Amino acid sequence: MTQAGQIEFSRMQRVVWGRPAAEVVAEEAGRLGAKRVFLIVSRTLNRESDVVSEIGRGLGNRVAGLFEGIPAHVHRETVIAAARDARAAKADLIVTVGGSSASGVGKMARLALAHGLETVDDMEPFRTVVQPDGTRTRPEFRGPDIGQVAVPTTLSGGEYYHYQGSTDTRIPEKQGYEHPDMIPTSVVLDPWAALHTPEWLWFSTGIRAVDHAVEGLCAPGANAYTDAMNLQALKLLARSLAASKAAPGDVDARLESQLGAWMSMAGVTAGVRVGASHGIGHVLGGACDVPHGYTSCVMLAPVLRWNRQTGGERQQVVSEAMGQPDRPAADLVADLVARLGLPTRLGDVGVGPDRFPEIAEQAMREPFVLANPRPVRSIGDVLEILHSAL
Repeated sequence: MTQAGQIEFSRMQRVVWGRPAAEVVAEEAGRLGAKRVFLIVSRTLNRESDVVSEIGRGLGNRVAGLFEGIPAHVHRETVIAAARDARAAKADLIVTVGGSSASGVGKMARLALAHGLETVDDMEPFRTVVQPDGTRTRPEFRGPDIGQVAVPTTLSGGEYYHYQGSTDTRIPEKQGYEHPDMIPTSVVLDPWAALHTPEWLWFSTGIRAVDHAVEGLCAPGANAYTDAMNLQALKLLARSLAASKAAPGDVDARLESQLGAWMSMAGVTAGVRVGASHGIGHVLGGACDVPHGYTSCVMLAPVLRWNRQTGGERQQVVSEAMGQPDRPAADLVADLVARLGLPTRLGDVGVGPDRFPEIAEQAMREPFVLANPRPVRSIGDVLEILHSAL
């Protein structure tokens, strides 16, 4: 039977790599006609490196303000605070510097600016609601009307996606927001800036990128285009993460990981649904405050094992991409995580069986769990996966 399909490309305008961020951000601000640039940055990166100050010097008198101090998982409160400061600064461009939480706050703050959102409750009408059968009710609204230049220093890849999770800390639960215009206008991959990223964060978000590529390859909606991108991503990531572990100052290895992380998002941005590792990971982040990268470290291998009975052929492709076709994909992923010195079990990240019922209940509202290659039909299935990850 003839295959049919469709790829929808994002509204991102460009990705620039291999050059210092200070140069490229200034160029992008000029190209976009920005006069009042508002920076949303990692506090540690701002205070313990010269990355942010160099970007500021490059922008000169176009810098209108700066917001720092961003917790993981893009809390609603942080979004509102950043938007309030950007509004007061009369920002016409947002520049984010740091991990995916920084770029995520930037995406959400731009949405808040466009709609005059001033409280956490104001965000409620904009979130995507997942029905029990997995269908999503996405409200229609106008997208952000100012641009964003993202300078990522981790490998989670959220800056390449128009979707953004934001945690309502009162529940707590991570919820989704999406609009094609929420994606950043430009992404700048500066491997020298990435040298400042703590080792645990670099490697764990690298496994997050591996997770994108692996679940993308195993997804029922995978196609020739997404396979090509994910295969190359997986090859680059497996090789470059090991090289960075052996030589932390290897700039070429850092850039190779950045390029791999970008490619690993091609399937996601093209509409291929990843699976239960990502979906359960969202819950672990929002409900249990587990860092994004760590969720993939502890969940990807167990999910691959659970999926093995229905996805063996696609998992073989993963093993081949990782250079050991005779070994199970789950074992190769688990070995890579262990070699990088990262947590491998739920207990390593402080999550015990007492949290499993809550996690499983929330996971059944996650679209990625419901898109898993082996159908997740009940809370009992999620509990089975979680217990295998202990």
